[in-house]
Amino acid sequence: MNWITKIIKAGEKIKTAIHKRATKDDIANSDWTSCCKGPVLKKEFEQNLWVCPDCNKHLRITPKQRFDILFGKNNYEILKTPIPNDDPLDWSDSKPYKERLKTARKKTGMSCGMMVACGTIHNIKITSVASDFNFLGASMAAAEGEAFLYGVQYAIENKTPFLCISAGGGMRMMESLISLSQMTRTTVAINELKKNNLPYLVCITDPTAGGITASYAMLGDIHIAEPGALIAFAGARVIQGTVKEELPEGFQKSEYLEKTGFVDLIVNRKDLSEKIGTLLSILLKKNSVISTDENETTEDTQSLTKVAS
Repeated sequence: MNWITKIIKAGEKIKTAIHKRATKDDIANSDWTSCCKGPVLKKEFEQNLWVCPDCNKHLRITPKQRFDILFGKNNYEILKTPIPNDDPLDWSDSKPYKERLKTARKKTGMSCGMMVACGTIHNIKITSVASDFNFLGASMAAAEGEAFLYGVQYAIENKTPFLCISAGGGMRMMESLISLSQMTRTTVAINELKKNNLPYLVCITDPTAGGITASYAMLGDIHIAEPGALIAFAGARVIQGTVKEELPEGFQKSEYLEKTGFVDLIVNRKDLSEKIGTLLSILLKKNSVISTDENETTEDTQSLTKVAS
């Protein structure tokens, strides 16, 4: 092999290395991520609660990371929820559903896409459920429905408010009508919460869509959203193709939904714990402003208005 051939082959190797695409696993295991100004160390994002300091983009995070932010690092109890049969319909497409579940569990360390925890904010005990988008897109199936119902039942038995941190693309097709039935089941559970006079707060995160938006994510007493969160039922192209009209820019973002009344408050992640604590203090009549029975309704309304502003 002469020197010219060696140079050509070396050049081909360099070209291949440059154009080789990183896999999802390579990106997930890297110390780097990216945002508006290019590559950023994950540690820097973590110190800022996984929010970009330049553009304020709120990155998707896991349920444990959310609970750490809300209640304090490991200052909460994770509740073990029941898990029904993995594959009730014996579903298989490009790969078996059981295999997809196995991969998702290994990736997230969770048995299903929802995690239930109990902690305290402002000395108020709270039951909370959060979804992990890394678990099959945080889609809803029988196991997630059981987790939600278990959390609600725990809240009722222990007389705690219930906080739902929503995320996900909707119902899981691999469980068909079993998955769709979770919309009804979660709605009935929320009604039971309200019968017991327990506050139901929803924190909507990116993305919340499909049957999740059409059920438990929009049934809260108060709806809080993170900045820039995608909140939708159908995709923008589907809607535009159906109504045959030009849609407003950003009409499925939390800021637009706040203007149109679907969201009550937009709260930065760093302020979320404090804001939820204040709201629950008012809703549970634990706010020092409320001094007499006669003024409770008026002062509750005034206090909530101040919080919202």
